[in-house]
Amino acid sequence: MQTKESKASKRQPAKIRFGLVLRHAREELQLSQEVLAEMAGLHRTYIGQVERGERNISIDNMERLADAVNLPLWEMLRPH
Repeated sequence: MQTKESKASKRQPAKIRFGLVLRHAREELQLSQEVLAEMAGLHRTYIGQVERGERNISIDNMERLADAVNLPLWEMLRPH
């Protein structure tokens, strides 16, 4: 039986999961990173960094991006 700790250590970090879901949602909506950035009030290079999991994104910016791609924030963080 696996412990909670061993399961958590195998799970992707939240910033990676969020970035992957964000990129998929953006592409589904056929939005460029620049357009998404404008919609969320963020810089376009920041969007790329978030999608690649390079940024420790604040919960406020997660919420802005989730709203911009019309997804609930909890769903963007849910392990798959």
